[in-house]
Amino acid sequence: MKFNTKVIHAGVHPDASTGAIMTPIYQTSTYVQDEIGVHKGFEYSRTGNPTRQALENNLAAIEGGKYGACFGSGLAAIDAIVKMLNPGDEVISTNDLYGGSYRIFTTIFEKYGIKFHFVNMLDIQNIEEKINDKTKLIWTETPTNPMLNIIDIKKVCDLAHENNIMVGVDNTFATPYLQNPLALGADVVMHSVTKYLGGHSDVIMGALVTNDDKIAEEIYRIQNSSGAVCGPMDSFLVLRGIKTLHLRMQRHCENGEKIAHFLNNHPLIDTVYWPGLKSHSNHEVAKSQMKDFGGMISFNLVGDDLEMAKRVVSKTELFTLAESLGGVESLIGHPSTMTHASIPREERMKSGVVDSLIRLSVGIEDIEDLISDLKNALMV
Repeated sequence: MKFNTKVIHAGVHPDASTGAIMTPIYQTSTYVQDEIGVHKGFEYSRTGNPTRQALENNLAAIEGGKYGACFGSGLAAIDAIVKMLNPGDEVISTNDLYGGSYRIFTTIFEKYGIKFHFVNMLDIQNIEEKINDKTKLIWTETPTNPMLNIIDIKKVCDLAHENNIMVGVDNTFATPYLQNPLALGADVVMHSVTKYLGGHSDVIMGALVTNDDKIAEEIYRIQNSSGAVCGPMDSFLVLRGIKTLHLRMQRHCENGEKIAHFLNNHPLIDTVYWPGLKSHSNHEVAKSQMKDFGGMISFNLVGDDLEMAKRVVSKTELFTLAESLGGVESLIGHPSTMTHASIPREERMKSGVVDSLIRLSVGIEDIEDLISDLKNALMV
């Protein structure tokens, strides 16, 4: 099946008992057994639920993987990956990443003896310099949050596998519609399903997808043992959201392109960060590993004026001031005080998260209305 067909049909089947075309919401905690150990494939909904299983199968299919596992949030999915490691192990992570990922690495797992190195992954040598016999995981985002840096997934994976290191890729910004890290060599892909996959700002969820049998076995063991699973209602909502993923992403990309070029020509804007611009530092890599360039855009203002940034984000009407991203509605945010506030200021500044940086999640509204909204907000 092609991608646009997979999002609608992969992993889901009409209900055998009623013929319902939509996957039912199996709102149950436990399942009747005919006798000890004899059941219909499900025992307890933490371990497995038919609605969640349909979603996991669907996500695996659209990401090009064999195994999918869903969690209560994107951070719960990351938590499961790091729990595969042991005290004394080391992780190399991109230095430009979601603030929540940085927080769970540094405030939760560091105290259990796992060491994290945060490096600029635009230069593969920065990764190579940190590799040693304790390195067990390379963790990357691409495009990164919030600087929209593009990391060459294949180069990272080739280097990692030469050294027997697992590679995890946060594919939230790109989605499986635009990018497939497993096909480029990644061992496991993570999604904050909350964002584009759900697509309607009404669910919190995370997911992992892999082709590796041993990694999958560990993921399912941790998923069941730690219990950070999503519920059947949320699974149903995401299954519904994914059916229009290809259509939504097309419009996100179309609107994102027009807004990126509008901002790039505005006198109050210093730099626009969007991988579709030819001026982007890794535009050619983005072209090679992505189908299109997405609807996430960051930009900073001339003079790096914090107060001006606050005025801009407070003046938009269609771009709603809020955290998160990937919904049908457009959002505007201020990373240094919102999504990335948990990262120390000096670390944020190193990766480009300056005080005037503004991040847009471009929705699927009419493009003329969105540009008009930004024009008004930039009259400061």
